[in-house]
Amino acid sequence: MDGTIKHALVIGAGTMGKGIAQWLAQSGVRATLCDLRGEVAVAAHKDIELSWQKLVQKGKFTSEQVDKMGECLNAIALSDVDAANDAPDLIIEAIVESIEAKNKLFTELDQSMPEKTIFASNTSSIPIARLALAVTPKRRERFLGLHFFNPAPIMKLVEIIKGPGTKSELMSHLYLWFQSKGKKPAICADSPGFIVNRVARNFYGEAFRIIKHEHPGKVKAVDEIMRTCGGFKMGPFELMDLIGIDINYDVTQSVWRDFFLEPRFAPHPLQRKMVESGRLGKKTKQGFYHHDD
Repeated sequence: MDGTIKHALVIGAGTMGKGIAQWLAQSGVRATLCDLRGEVAVAAHKDIELSWQKLVQKGKFTSEQVDKMGECLNAIALSDVDAANDAPDLIIEAIVESIEAKNKLFTELDQSMPEKTIFASNTSSIPIARLALAVTPKRRERFLGLHFFNPAPIMKLVEIIKGPGTKSELMSHLYLWFQSKGKKPAICADSPGFIVNRVARNFYGEAFRIIKHEHPGKVKAVDEIMRTCGGFKMGPFELMDLIGIDINYDVTQSVWRDFFLEPRFAPHPLQRKMVESGRLGKKTKQGFYHHDD
């Protein structure tokens, strides 16, 4: 594989896509953040700029550094991507956790992007082998999973998941590239939940089994114990509010199905109740906790 990654296209301007694009720009990589709705991408761009200004105020970056990072970031509608004139070295898909939506996107991209472009999915749990079926056999050599963690600019771990056709040379190159950018990459097998989300199902699942039903006092107690005694930066319910309770529920269902309904991975009724009531965590201002800011 040749050279470094100079231009990356991040598709999906939600929490994860926005964070990945921010990290890329901070790392000196030209990042184009796009979304089906151009206004969503533009709003995400503004959020990133506001985040950088706050970091300047805290002394984390200088104004000069932020200006330079800003030059690396662009936001457009997906329909405005012009592969013929500005093909990216890497595409990171970070859209909704739906195999149908992802496969449709990858099929369309496969027809428009040059052979050199690497395709990667930020999926939390969908097998890369299933997603790779959406592209031609030749493209599968440069198709893999790149699973970042929220918040992407801060969390160092990146899971690199090999698909059935992914070239080993590409895996090695990306491992070293992420290391050079300050991330801590981990090569993962293409199994349900990969490494972290497979382990995390029990982190969340046991917490639900402890509280049994909706109980703010027990939720707070479990989180506090996990932080003070377990050494975790966040308890399971705090983390679900940050990630999005709907996203967490989708991942839990996906892993459970792929393990043939193994009871230890089963979703909890309270997860579904929270999603159905629209209490999804920080993004809706209400989840297991109330969020005012």
